[in-house]
Amino acid sequence: MNFRAMRKVLKTGALVFGLSGVFLLIAPGTFLGLLQLEKSNALIWSMRMIGITVFALAGNMWNNAGQSDDRRVGNVAKIMCVSAAALGVVTLMIPAHMGWFTYLYSAIGLGFSIAYLVAIFQHNPRP
Repeated sequence: MNFRAMRKVLKTGALVFGLSGVFLLIAPGTFLGLLQLEKSNALIWSMRMIGITVFALAGNMWNNAGQSDDRRVGNVAKIMCVSAAALGVVTLMIPAHMGWFTYLYSAIGLGFSIAYLVAIFQHNPRP
C-alpha cells in the first residue's frame, strides 16, 4: 500500500468535501438547483444537515491523513474508497433529470474512489 498517496488523497478529499459542505450550508437551494431537484423547505434543511455532516467528515479525513499509524490510514482509505464509490453511484441514481452537474458530482466521487483504490494496491515507493 502507498500510504503517502493515501494521505494525499485524504487531504485533497478533505478540501473538496470541506468546500462542498460549506456550499451546502451557505447555498443549499443553489445546490438543489444544480442537481435539478425541486426546492422545498424540507430539502433545503436536509442539504444544510448534510453540509454539516460533510464538513465534519472533511475534518476527520484531514486529521486521519496526519495519523502516524499507517494501518489506521489504510483503514480510513479503504472506508473512503467504498464511500466515494457509493457517492458516485447514488448520485447517478438521482430522481431528477441528469444534468452536467450531476455527472460532474458523480465523476468526482468515482474519481476519488479510483484514487484510493490505486493507492491501496500500489506498492509503497522507497523514501
